[in-house]
Amino acid sequence: MFRLPISRASRPLVVGLAKPQQACRAYASAPRSSFDWEDPLGSKNLLTEEELAISETAERYCQEQLLPRVLQAHRTEHYDPAILREMGELGLLGANLHGYGCAGASTVASGLITRAVERIDSGYRSGMSVQSSLVMGGIYEFGTAEQKEKYLPEMAKGKLLGAFGLTEPNHGSDPGSMQSSARPHPTKKGYLLLRGSKTWITNSPIADVLLVWAKLRDTGKIRGFLIDRKDCPPRTLETPKIKNKTGLRASITGMIHMEDCPVPEANMFPDVEGLTGPFTCLNSARYGISFGTMGALEDCISRARTYALERKQFKENPIAKYQLVQKKLADAATDAAYGVLASIQVGRLKDEGKATPEMISMIKRQNCDRALVNARALQEIFGGNAVSDEYAIGRHVANLFVTQTYEGQSDIHSLILGRAITGLQAFV
Repeated sequence: MFRLPISRASRPLVVGLAKPQQACRAYASAPRSSFDWEDPLGSKNLLTEEELAISETAERYCQEQLLPRVLQAHRTEHYDPAILREMGELGLLGANLHGYGCAGASTVASGLITRAVERIDSGYRSGMSVQSSLVMGGIYEFGTAEQKEKYLPEMAKGKLLGAFGLTEPNHGSDPGSMQSSARPHPTKKGYLLLRGSKTWITNSPIADVLLVWAKLRDTGKIRGFLIDRKDCPPRTLETPKIKNKTGLRASITGMIHMEDCPVPEANMFPDVEGLTGPFTCLNSARYGISFGTMGALEDCISRARTYALERKQFKENPIAKYQLVQKKLADAATDAAYGVLASIQVGRLKDEGKATPEMISMIKRQNCDRALVNARALQEIFGGNAVSDEYAIGRHVANLFVTQTYEGQSDIHSLILGRAITGLQAFV
């Protein structure tokens, strides 16, 4: 049987410990780092000084500025556009983009920002992600020099608000079957007319610029178009708000109705065709979601821990003393710690050009699923109090159901991963 060799230098130490009890006492008395329940696996040790500083800035803003507003915003379904301007002043919008007034930070740093924002509310993070990843990211990746110069600096400041139009009423998980179309303007040279509807579009009722994906009627190719609201004639573009949501109530969600909406050909992305464009944007946003949902779960853990230590039952014992409560906290903390490490790893690979879409599908699916499962379990610690919105846990649970659904529902990401593993297409 193979055994690891024992060096000469190590033998006296082993021989000198005459009894197992002595070895245990020696280990117990040795200096050790204390366990940090808020960072169980020491993920902060993997971050650069710049990333730590960005994370601290984002956390301070979110705790001091967003947290006091969120309960009323959730109750009234009110989203204040000033939030994006505040984020822009701090350099939090499009943080991983270079130039155009953007911070040029790492992908991991951008994930830490989403984590801080979603620790407060997934709806706030959704509004920011659409601005930063889907619209700014799309323009940065596929836009012309003129489009970038026109839109990105003002979007980075939060002075121009964006929306991303892909999902349609009849085509959610199957965007390739979209019905929105673009055709040449019959009388106005250099213009196209867009027709169709998009739904469940974050920011659409307040957006100044809408990145919409539609098929060219003559070729059937999917292309990206930048619709500038101020240039649209009356009734050609409508963006009604979707009301009475049960999740993401602190963000604003709407539709996009285009009725022969005129768009200059110069506002079409010049080269990207098919689903490559929208999926590239979605991959960036999905990465942010993987990190953001860990922020929501971490807030659930913190709130459940505090409640369990303060709530006393059965001879005035804190319910944190009981095994079932501790197991829920242990499960949640473990999944959160693993999820953060996975997001950091994929972020590093993304900056090195080594990340694949399947990696992002894996962490988006896993982190969303585990955040939802654990948040629901932690909700049980609150008992009947969980239904009160003042305890916040129910709001997180409702929001996390949505994060598990949008930008690729978890079952769809399962099929993406299954195809990558087996080489067989299971979508059709």
